[in-house]
Amino acid sequence: MTDKNVVIGIDTSNYTTSVALMTLDGELLSNVKRPLRVKEGERGLRQSDAVFAHVKNLPDAMQEIREHMVGKQLAAVGVSEKPRNTEGSYMPCFLSGVAAAESVGAAASVPVFRFSHQCGHLMAALYSSGVDFDKWQEFGAFHISGGTTELLRVRPTENAFSAELVGGTRDLNAGQIIDRIGVHLGLSFPAGPSLEREALLCKATPHYKRPKTDGTYANLSGLENIAIKHYSETGDAPSTAALVFSYLGDAIVQMARGYEEKYGKGPLLFAGGVMCNSIIKARLKAGFSAYFAEPMLSADNAVGIAELARKNYLK
Repeated sequence: MTDKNVVIGIDTSNYTTSVALMTLDGELLSNVKRPLRVKEGERGLRQSDAVFAHVKNLPDAMQEIREHMVGKQLAAVGVSEKPRNTEGSYMPCFLSGVAAAESVGAAASVPVFRFSHQCGHLMAALYSSGVDFDKWQEFGAFHISGGTTELLRVRPTENAFSAELVGGTRDLNAGQIIDRIGVHLGLSFPAGPSLEREALLCKATPHYKRPKTDGTYANLSGLENIAIKHYSETGDAPSTAALVFSYLGDAIVQMARGYEEKYGKGPLLFAGGVMCNSIIKARLKAGFSAYFAEPMLSADNAVGIAELARKNYLK
């Protein structure tokens, strides 16, 4: 093995254009992320707009990792081609990354490995948590973001992971609610970080009706009405934000307990942009054998895809 061999990971989600460069020894050399711009007051992008944004972002992102390629040889490319490892999983935005990955792979005559965006999130969380997960034969994983709120029963496979859906939201995703309430409070999309800053200003979390859960599943849509009603009555942004994260923390804790009751206690991995929230993380660390990605690798990124490509190339 030589340190002159590297792999590139590419991820083009509905939120971020991401390119990562990693050595075959597992050293992360570059992690480039370009958030997709959303107009003020809007709560997301149409797929056609996301594809166009990726087409504009990818050349600059690839150019940024070029300086780290000097004196090195490309061994492989990894790319996210779909949201999840399920039949029929598809979003046009991922085609932008696939086109770039296949073009680079063909030009450099190197293999291209395709994975799901979800597997990339799981791998990024494992990579940055520092845990020796190769000994895990099975683990529970929450993937919680703007587009996903799922509880998975995960097993390593030959090339990535198998992820059986065993819980999650029955209606709105946690990240959707955070963004909707944040925009309602006048914050920019995506609203997670700024809403968290508001919540940390709150001295006491207001009382609220607890979330409805059924074992490993939860109904989250009621939170939007609860939070908007609280804000209209009080005009208090910090307490509204604190209510949101406390409510979501309650729901995730209850789902995690439901998982342990059904499958037994064991490691729980938390991935996705929502899981970089410090308020929710503190709740989960106190009650479970919980593992998290570093904040920079909680939200959408290509590092997990690069790590999966590296592992597959070395087999």
